[in-house]
Amino acid sequence: MREGELLALIYNRSTDLRAAFPQVLVGPGDDCALVGVGAAHPGVLLKTDQLIEGRHFTPGTPLDLIARKAIARAVSDIAAMAGTPRAALAACALPPGYEQRRADELFDACSRWSRHFGAPLVGGDIASFATDATPLTLTITLVGLPHPSRGPVLRSTARPSDHVYITGRIGGSFDAATGMGRHLTFEPRVTEAHWLADTLGPQLHAMMDLSDGLGIDAGRLGAASRVQLELDVPRSCLHDRARQHSADRNLVLQSVSDGEDYELLFTADTAVTLPPTCPLTGTPITRIGRCLAGEPACYLLLDGERLDVSGRGWEHT
Repeated sequence: MREGELLALIYNRSTDLRAAFPQVLVGPGDDCALVGVGAAHPGVLLKTDQLIEGRHFTPGTPLDLIARKAIARAVSDIAAMAGTPRAALAACALPPGYEQRRADELFDACSRWSRHFGAPLVGGDIASFATDATPLTLTITLVGLPHPSRGPVLRSTARPSDHVYITGRIGGSFDAATGMGRHLTFEPRVTEAHWLADTLGPQLHAMMDLSDGLGIDAGRLGAASRVQLELDVPRSCLHDRARQHSADRNLVLQSVSDGEDYELLFTADTAVTLPPTCPLTGTPITRIGRCLAGEPACYLLLDGERLDVSGRGWEHT
């Protein structure tokens, strides 16, 4: 089973949701769903994300960091639509014989981090596996509110000629030797997303978070918006940890493929002028390319070549 093929099936089978169910304002295919709750309300953002031992974190990772990553991943998707996290639900499937003290510690950590991000835990579910060698699995559902004036920023509304930007630095988020790294400690870009929506308004055309890698995620934005992205990623956009491991062109290719950066990828009108950092946080903002009319894809300009990187990234299956 390939994740991309399954996602394509889900998206194709969901195209009639808006017509059949008017409360579905944004369905599958974006960072969050948007569901209406009444004529006078802008709707709520909904996101579910799961964390599986051996897939998203290594055995032995401290429970505090597991909880933090689980909550922060969902918060990052709310940020990707310029929303505000409001409440969380957690469902946990525990391995057989899981110790009570560790279960208590995991819940305490989830509660602490959900409060930290402004989305307190309000419910959930607990179960245990019946067979051995089953992984700890933590699933977070987040409820959020769309931006009050700009509304939700979608990944399907980029336009040809848009400039393409990212926040922060990419690459090297995972330390293969230890299982640790920035993938456990990243800061969801909620403040930066709000500032962009406040500042640019309708000139902020499309946005998503970089969870699986710049190449594959930019390809997804291009496919959703039916535009072609052409990227020229400067080395200044690469995280220090990524730059430590290579000095050649493979460094850039690896960095656009690594995934788990949780930065914002966004497009804006060509008339927009942005500062080099977000004034509220100091997070770098870098223009890395442009949108073009043409067959949806993401191309990377590198050493005189134009490489299709639409498939470069991390799949969950």
